[in-house]
Amino acid sequence: MATTLGSWITLNHPSIAEIMSDAGFDWLCIDMEHSVTDYFEAQQLIMAIQSKGLKAFVRVGENNSRIIKRILDAGADGIIVPSVSSREEAIKAVQSVKYPPFGKRGVGLSRAQSYGFGFEFYKDEKAKKIKLIVQIEHIDAVRNLESIIEVDGVDGTFIGPYDLSGSMGKPGRYDDDDVKEALLRYETVAKRYNKLIGFHVIQPNYDLVVEKMNKGYNFIAFSLDILFLGTIAREQMSQLKAKMK
Repeated sequence: MATTLGSWITLNHPSIAEIMSDAGFDWLCIDMEHSVTDYFEAQQLIMAIQSKGLKAFVRVGENNSRIIKRILDAGADGIIVPSVSSREEAIKAVQSVKYPPFGKRGVGLSRAQSYGFGFEFYKDEKAKKIKLIVQIEHIDAVRNLESIIEVDGVDGTFIGPYDLSGSMGKPGRYDDDDVKEALLRYETVAKRYNKLIGFHVIQPNYDLVVEKMNKGYNFIAFSLDILFLGTIAREQMSQLKAKMK
């Protein structure tokens, strides 16, 4: 499976999405879990990303059918669901994404369905291409990993290493043997399936992305808008002030 590279959008202005879209990513993910982005702003960001020819993913705030339905009706190409720890939770996410008879997604007419003028095409074509990625963020999810990945309709998983380590009582302690073992189990099991294996490289350092690619990850988020912005500003100002001394 080919590797795709994306990034994270946390600032809720379409110009940010347009600037990021022109950087060369394959997809961008709008974060509605850890940002103040609302539904209207999410749709504006989706429109900006798609206008540049990229796929627009949205990480919703929770495994909630009402939230997922509204984001899909806004036209998202993919959904990332946080904190999925069991087969039952994975099935719930699938049912929220898929129309009957495969799922339980309610029918509405909005942007995704061309405002009512393209529902049949959307239902028969576009909706079937929507990607569902579930986040593995708890030690219980690692223990239940096979049963989660095997759920029909789950297109891939996305590891959340900090929350995973936190669920083990060792937040951020990635050098701890138990945490390393849990991460290794995730990588080992996920590679057995022909599905997306996701990781978010937080720091804007491409060497870390290459490292994850070499480990078999094929759905990689490279940093996020605020760190790209803040890092270059700090680096350049630091160098400028050094020249002024």
